[in-house]
Amino acid sequence: MTGVFDRAAGEVAGQKKILPGKPRIAVGLATCGIAVGGEKVYERLQEIIKKTDADISLTKTGCIGYCREEPLVNITIPGKPLVILHKVTEEDAEGIVEAVKKGTVPYKKALCRVPSWDHVTGTVITYGNGFDEIPLYADVPFFKHQKKVILRNAGFINPEDIDEYLAVGGYATAEQALTRMDSETIISEVEKSGLRGRGGAGFPTGMKWRITRDAPGAAKYIICNADEGDPGAYMNRNEMESDPHMLIEGMIIGAYAMGAKKGLIYIRAEYPLAIRRLVHAIGEARALGLLGKNIIGAGFDFDIRIATGAGAFVCGESTALVASIEGRTGRPHPRPPRLTDPGGGLWGIPSDLNNVETWCNIPVIIRNGSGWYAKIGAEKNAGTKVFSLVGKVDRVGLVEVPLGTSLNTIVCDIGNGGAQGKKVKAVQTGGPSGGCIPVRLFDTPVNYESLNAVGSIMGSGGIVVMDEDTDMVDIARYFINFATGESCGKCVPCREGLRHTLILLNRLIARKGTAKDLETLALLADTIKNTSLCGLGQSAPNPVLTTLAYFREEYDALVKP
Repeated sequence: MTGVFDRAAGEVAGQKKILPGKPRIAVGLATCGIAVGGEKVYERLQEIIKKTDADISLTKTGCIGYCREEPLVNITIPGKPLVILHKVTEEDAEGIVEAVKKGTVPYKKALCRVPSWDHVTGTVITYGNGFDEIPLYADVPFFKHQKKVILRNAGFINPEDIDEYLAVGGYATAEQALTRMDSETIISEVEKSGLRGRGGAGFPTGMKWRITRDAPGAAKYIICNADEGDPGAYMNRNEMESDPHMLIEGMIIGAYAMGAKKGLIYIRAEYPLAIRRLVHAIGEARALGLLGKNIIGAGFDFDIRIATGAGAFVCGESTALVASIEGRTGRPHPRPPRLTDPGGGLWGIPSDLNNVETWCNIPVIIRNGSGWYAKIGAEKNAGTKVFSLVGKVDRVGLVEVPLGTSLNTIVCDIGNGGAQGKKVKAVQTGGPSGGCIPVRLFDTPVNYESLNAVGSIMGSGGIVVMDEDTDMVDIARYFINFATGESCGKCVPCREGLRHTLILLNRLIARKGTAKDLETLALLADTIKNTSLCGLGQSAPNPVLTTLAYFREEYDALVKP
């Protein structure tokens, strides 16, 4: 049974939870925080607060993105700025509670202070002045080059409490869209914003929405691709774990614009926390009348269900994803028909497929306007992009920057270069199907066209850093081995071509290869790229092609004289 949506009441309730009129401690409990002991920190704080009868509110939050510094703990004291503590342990819990009871914080654990949230949420929540000796959030090197749009709430609100999402303006945009806008106005705004699909292909989102809406037939589906399969990539996982209602709100607006009554989130089973939080958030939204019949009293019916996948990399391809949902083997099929065509979508119904981050951009675009959004980023590459910065880099974490930001800014300024003082040698963008880009090309702006020009791809947003000790031929072998194992086997170029590529790489690394093998390797990679059925095969040779182009000397050193 759905309720009657009262956003104002929910916003007031959420404000009281975020600013309860007494000290508030929020522990970062996304996967990264939990992995390094966040739950134990939370339990110990809970135990001490109860034991000492301290008048302190204890809650949870998601991940702010600075994964290297986890567990992170936020402290809010009335009249003082929000303070983020880093690398908190169980042993710190007693000192934290004692300090908070005295109206202060343990300064040695302070990472930064956040005087207000206006820079991340658009909703001004002033905490007051003071604590001047603690660095400002905007001055911390990891954050200062970032622009938080998608991650604006991550690490600040409780992802399991819809009231806190309402407190920072959540669902106000959905209410605006459903009650004061029509389909054409919404789709036009998305088109003018310049938003391109964040799943990797970069197809214009508004155009895809228009095609889906205008496809023959009254029934339409919308699908969220949350099958994030790239090694080292976890942007979508964190977005769902830290701010799940942002995704749901984007899907509600998109469904209304395209005339879809059913939505589906396809998520890999390896994301148990994200699944739990999404299920909880969907239940909260239904209870408030934001999903189900007659949403927000606007006469629009729409609901979302979740389908879990088994973790097949190829199921990130649109037609394979749909096959998996329908209970068939996750194998791509030739296009047309496309998902947006009759007979090509889910159960043969025209369907729109966007990934998590694409949907999450929608409430921001509709709320702030297409003109505002289009000014962020670069020409033909509007908005921000969230990247997982991993590998042999000093500051590991999630990075959100305007498209067009250089690799140098991301890896060297935000990431602080190589781990343990080592020199950075290259990065791979775009997951296992991306290319390896040498440090001499780090002035390359990160956008769809520029990355393609140097032999790589945007992909979903993984950036894997490699240092001076990295063997680039072995890196190519690693990713080809991954792609070989994940190939669905449907087409010969991918199935057999990748297998033989792996054989050649193994032969070279064993120092049994010849100069002829290098020629064959390059020819084979080109053939796979140009003749494979789907995007997995077409892009799988990129690690080989780019390492051959930029690190040829490492291949030559392995060839028998």
